[in-house]
Formats: sequence, C-alpha cells, structure tokens
Amino acid sequence: MLKGALVGAVAQELVKDLALAIQEQSQYAIQFPTHFEELEDQLKYMQSFVADASKLKDKQVTVKTTLDALRQQIYEADDLVVDCQIRDDYWKMKGSSCSPSLSEMCFRYQTGKKLTKINSQIKRTRENLMSFYVPIAGNQDNENNIDKRRWSSQVFDESEIVGLKEDAATLRDWILAQNEPQLRIGIVGLGGLGKTTLAKIIYRDVNLTRRFQEKIWVSVSQPVNEVEIMKSMLKQLKADDSGYTKDNMLDRICQLLSNKTYLIVLDDVWSIDDGWWERISTGLPKTEGTNNCIIITSRIKKVVKRMGVLETRVHQPKFLDDNESWALFCKVAHMSTDGEETPKLVEEGKKIVKKCGGLPLAIKTIGGLLSLVEKTDFEWKRISKNFHEKLTTLEGNGSEGNESVIASLQLSYDELPARLKQCILCFSIYPEDYEIDVDQLIHWWQGEGLVRGKNTETATESALNCLSELISRCLVEVVQRRKFDGSVYTCKVHDMIRDLTIKIARDEDFCSFSESGKHISNKNSRRLGVTSETTFQTLQGNSKLRALLLTTTRYIGFNKNIELAKVKSLRVLDLSQVILDSICVKDLWYWITSLNRLAYLNLRDVAKLFEVPNSIGKLWGLQVLILGECKNLTKLPTSILKLPRLMIFDVGNCPNLQFLPQGISGLSKLQELYGFKIAGPGNATGSRLGELKILTELRVLQIDITGESHIEDQELKVLENLEKLRVLSINAGHCDDKDIMKQLDKLSPPSSIEELYLKHYYGETTPRWINPQTIQQLQYFCLEDSRVNMMGKDFWGNKDHKWNVKGLCLKFCQRLNVSWEKLQAVMPDIRYLEISQCNSLVSFPCNVEAVGFWYKDENKKGSPKTQKVLSLKKIECS
Repeated sequence: MLKGALVGAVAQELVKDLALAIQEQSQYAIQFPTHFEELEDQLKYMQSFVADASKLKDKQVTVKTTLDALRQQIYEADDLVVDCQIRDDYWKMKGSSCSPSLSEMCFRYQTGKKLTKINSQIKRTRENLMSFYVPIAGNQDNENNIDKRRWSSQVFDESEIVGLKEDAATLRDWILAQNEPQLRIGIVGLGGLGKTTLAKIIYRDVNLTRRFQEKIWVSVSQPVNEVEIMKSMLKQLKADDSGYTKDNMLDRICQLLSNKTYLIVLDDVWSIDDGWWERISTGLPKTEGTNNCIIITSRIKKVVKRMGVLETRVHQPKFLDDNESWALFCKVAHMSTDGEETPKLVEEGKKIVKKCGGLPLAIKTIGGLLSLVEKTDFEWKRISKNFHEKLTTLEGNGSEGNESVIASLQLSYDELPARLKQCILCFSIYPEDYEIDVDQLIHWWQGEGLVRGKNTETATESALNCLSELISRCLVEVVQRRKFDGSVYTCKVHDMIRDLTIKIARDEDFCSFSESGKHISNKNSRRLGVTSETTFQTLQGNSKLRALLLTTTRYIGFNKNIELAKVKSLRVLDLSQVILDSICVKDLWYWITSLNRLAYLNLRDVAKLFEVPNSIGKLWGLQVLILGECKNLTKLPTSILKLPRLMIFDVGNCPNLQFLPQGISGLSKLQELYGFKIAGPGNATGSRLGELKILTELRVLQIDITGESHIEDQELKVLENLEKLRVLSINAGHCDDKDIMKQLDKLSPPSSIEELYLKHYYGETTPRWINPQTIQQLQYFCLEDSRVNMMGKDFWGNKDHKWNVKGLCLKFCQRLNVSWEKLQAVMPDIRYLEISQCNSLVSFPCNVEAVGFWYKDENKKGSPKTQKVLSLKKIECS
C-alpha cells in the first residue's frame, strides 16, 4: 500500500507558503486585520499537523477524508491570498492615493466574507484532526520505529544476470587501471535498474578478488545507523565489536585495514547530511603505495559526488535493450528462447516486455507473475491489457530482487522534499515517452507558484535547480542538452516513473485520471495536458483548473460557448503553436483576459496572431508572457507595459514587429527580456535603449537591431547599470548602416556578463568592448552569421588580461581569419569549441568547413555543471 503522500506534496507546501505570505504582506492585515490574524494562527497550528499527518497510511480513512477537505480549503485560501497580492501590486504600480473605488470596496467586502468562511472551515478541520489524531499517531509512531531499511548482500544468482557485461567491464577497467590509495566509484541510477547487481558482480569477480586483501559489503539505506555500519564492517573483518564505543570501533577498523588493500561497497546510500560518511571516511587508511577502492551505489548522483566520487568515475547502468529484456524475461517467466512456445504467446510476451521500458525490476516482477499463471495467449493478453494496474498493485515479498516495482520507485518519491514532490507530479499529465520542453516546464512551475524565488535567486533559477535535483535523483531523464555545459533543453520520465506519478497524482487530486490511468478532464481537474482526445465539455462546473497546456495537439476547437470558456481559475495557460483556424480570435482573447489569476501565458509560434489586444492589461498577475516566433505579430498594446508582476517577456524572432512600445522602463520586475527592438529617431512611440537603465533586475537581455534603429550617444553607457545581467545577445539583423555599427562598437555592457551572443553583425572587426578586461566574467562567446574579418585588436588583451572563456561558438563567419594557436594563447581555459562553416579559420582542431566540435578533455564530454542558472535555447535557436 502506498503511503499517504497527499499532504506532503501539496498541502504542506501550500500551508508553509501561505503562512509566509501572510506574515510578509502586512498591507493585507491593514485591510482585513482580524481575518488575516486568525488565518495566520490557524496555519501555524496546521503546519505541524500536515507534516505529521503525511506519515499516516491511506488505510486511515477518516484521516484521509479530513485531509482531502483540508487540501481544498488550503487551495481556496491560496487563491484568496494571490488575489490580494495581485491587487496590491497593481495599486503600487499605479501609485494611486485616491479613495478606494466602488469596485475596490466590493473586492474588500467579498474578501472579508471569504476569509471568515475559510477560517471557520480550517478551524473545524483542525478540531476534527485533534479528536482522533493522537491515538492514531501513537500507533503509527510504533510502526514507524521499525527498521525499514532495504537490506542487501553480496550473494546473487549469476544465472539471472542479463545486460550488465559492458557495465561491469567499465568498472573493472577503472579499478585495474587505478594507482591511488583510495579510488571512489559511484554507480547511480533509477530504482530497479541493477545498481546493486552490478556492484555484486564486481565484488564477486575472481580477478579482482586477488587484488584486494579485505572486502566489505555494507547495506546502508535509510535511516542511516552509523554504529550498525561499523559493527558490520568489524564483523566482516572477523573482529569482535563488543565493548567498543563509536570512536573505538572506527579506530579498530583503521587498524585492521592498515597496510592492506581493501574493497568496500556501500550499497543504497541516500544521504550523508548528518556527517556519518565524513567521520567514517576520515578513519579509513589511505596508505601510499596501496590500491584501495570504495564503490557507492545510490539513486542520487549528487550524493556520490559529495562522497568524493569524481564526475569521470560516476557510472549509470543503461536500460536493457529489446533483446536483453526478452532474455531476462524468459529466464524469470520460465520461457524458452528457442521458439518452443506458440508464436502468439511469444508475441504477447514481447508486448508485455516492451511496456517495461528496459527496467530490470519491472521485467522480473511481471515475469514472476506470468510464471505463476497459465501460459496461454488469452491469459497473457488479459494481463497485458491491465499491465500498469498490475505493476502498481503487485506486492513483492520484500526480499532482495523480489520487491514491488512501484514500492521500489516510491522510495525515491518519499525521500523528496515536499516542493520537489509537487514538481515531479507535473510529469503525470504528459503522454507516454513525451519529450518535454524545459522552458515550458519551469515556467509552469513558476506560474503556478510551485517554485519561488528567494533571496538573490530568481524563480527561474530556483525551478532549474529543482529540475537539476530531479535529474540527479534519476527520476527525470535528459533527452537533449547543450554540449557546452549540459544545460537541459528537453527531458522526459521513464514509463514506470510516469505510472507512479499518475497513481499519486490521482490519489492526491493533483490532476484527474481514470481508473485505467488515462488523463481526463472533469469538474475536479486541477491540471490538464491537452491531447487530441481531450474533451472540454466534461469541464462543466469546473472552478479548480489551475494549469492547461497543449501537449500532442495544436487544436483546441475553442469558441465562447464551450465549457473551457467558462473556466476562470487558470494560472498557467500554454497554447504554444496553437492553430487559430476556425477559432474566433476575439473570443479567445476575451476568455484569456478574463483569467484574473493568470501568471504564465505562452503563445509562442502561433501563426496568424497579428496583434495583442489592449485588454491584456487586465492580467495584473501575469509574470511570464511568451510571444516569441509569432511571425505575423505586428503590434503590441501599451497596456503590456503596465503589468506590475511581469518578470519574463519574450517577443524574440517576431520579424513583423517593428518595435516595442515606449515605456518598458515601467516593468521594474523584468528579469528576462527577449526581442527588445530599438526604434528609429522618427518614431515617437517606440522603445529606446535608454529605457533599460532602470531595469536593474535583468538577468537576460536580447537586443534586436533593425534598419530603423537609432542609439543616442547618451544611451551608450546604459547597459553598465545592469549589474545582475548574465546573458547578453545582440542581433544586428543584417543591418549594414555604418552609423549604427559605430554606436554598437561604443556600447558599455556590465562586467557581470557570463554569456555573449553576437549575431548578424556586419562590422569588419568585433566591437572593441569585447575584450577580457571589460567583460572579465565571460564564460561563453558565440559569433554567428557575421561579416567579421578579424577579431578587434582589444580582443587579444595583454599579458595581464586573458580570457576566462570556457566555450566558443563560431557559425557562418566565412571571412573570419584566426589561427587556433593565437586563440588558445588568449583563451587558456577553453575546453569546448563549436564551428560551422568558417572556412578561413587556420589550424583548428576540428572541421571548420561543415560542422565541427572539439573538447579539451574527452572524459568531461557533455558533462553538465552541478547548477545551471539559465536556459538559453530561445537565444541559441532564434
């Protein structure tokens, strides 16, 4: 039975966020003093309850019912607080000191009534929990005190091993080639992938056995018991552990291993936060001249790296291919591989195996089930039809290699922080094997408030860190990433993880699914991924929908009479690439601009979108507005410039949009701006470069120069005020006006820039500010589709100023004449090079006439940074 994760993933985080919001927003307390004070008090009580109640089992029906009601109340309270925040931000931007209008007075009256009702409901819920929580919690505590660690040993059945030969060979090579006192190797991967089995193969390898005088196998798991670990080590070293203190035991282990070669396997490590590993590893001998090895298996890459494993010594076993999967299935299901079974049975068996996605544990589980039923194609068809249900309900016996698939994966979910649980559940709305655009995902999280900025970290940065954490924990797979630093562009989840998220999301009412696991829309839907099969009529009466995103379809069949048009609760709306044929655009915009809580709107690459109506100014809560790649977009209203919460604004690659309206300086919270077009001198209503001066929160800026653009002398130093700017892209738009080229040469960007993109630049040399003294922190430089003949003289710096650049990209620069030797001399840290059709380059280490790549260290090829601040796909591809 799955644990009651409902509160941990949703209510717990919402309660915490609400309490913080109320504490910080004193202006609400002025308008509703007693209401908000009472809500704050109620939430303080509830925080402790929801944290503990999440540990209770689903079988506690009364608890589950009460928590269901609590979740609904907290969603309503969250909506109310957001309404107040949006309204307050709007009035702050407007700067109105007038008496409240009639509509404002009405809003305050209605808000007061709603607060009174919510306070009363939460109070009753708290009393209900109090009435039966204590006795149940007491029994639960006794149950939770039982040691639930997953136990493993080095013993295994070699006859059932399939598909790990190459993985084992890799680890053997690392060990045999070592010449160091303590080699550390990490084996990382999804639960059930075969990490422990691979470690056993190495541990039992005869050739390696001769290399080590002592071998120790430790099953770590959760919760970590440091004393038990050391007792296990002493026992395997044939030493008595009685009478030793913790410190004495470690000293004794060190003595027994001194001047000996040893192999230690630490299996199933989840965390080292309490310092147990630092204490034990410090006590392990590291004698020069001895070759020792520590192998660590974990589901979390970050953990093994924190334990001292180098990036180049982290190995992730691959999923089994079709042939390996079938071979393993046949072993477990007692099938022959030489065709003794009927063709129909084999056909059904292979269909079932295909659904396992190459995950060994899933293959073993379903194979074990089929070994116990009659071998008929009718029976196997029945199981195949209910495959996902079988895997999510099958219980293992808890022994090694025979645990439930879903229970194994549930361990990874249970160990997530509450906020990451919300994030991983979002993957449930996407179809099987769907490649998810990371920009869409992180903007969804940001728009719905699942992640938030804090201190100096923006919400975008926080979201990318959350995604990085999920990838590190092997719950999310990377599909496409940037070669330079591993920035993730697209991702997906394994089918088994998707099944887990569907089950939990359905139980928590995070979004709606049928009993068979099909994503559906109904009056209780909170999030909806739209496919060609989605029916909007079933949304009748829905007042809960928070997020709607197109996935496998570009049609929504919208008109003002469908039930979707009556939904007003959306915070996230992603209609990128939607087909507007047969849609009354006026009706669509009328609906969109009625969504008062909308925080994220994506209309990227929408054909036949000619203009944005003035009514968009009513979306006071909008934080992310994406209109990039709308080729027909010609006009933007000035009302966009009065959105008080806008942080990301993208109109990049909109060729028919001549300029942005003047007044963009009013968007004081902007952090990312794409497609900023500078108007000409004769345009009194267009945007000017000087307006950027006060947008000091900008992290990303993409400037587009057109033939009409004009920069005044007094605007040349504007950019140096943007001290938080990290990414600067200048697209000169094939403009060959010599005056504008001279002005671009005189710009003064901030030294904080880490990534620089110069595109369609028609100057003969690079601008003089592109030099190692002016932009000292530059890590990546891209020069694309330009007429540059040579780098400017300042580019080469001097003996005191050399580049810190790690990555260089040169594309379609046919005239550029630079030698690799000279470039390396001023870029000593360069490790990544990408070249496309730059025929005049001299002695470069890769193909310059077509497409070429070069890496300084092949072992680090494609390895990502532990943290990436910004996603740059929209800049690189624009």
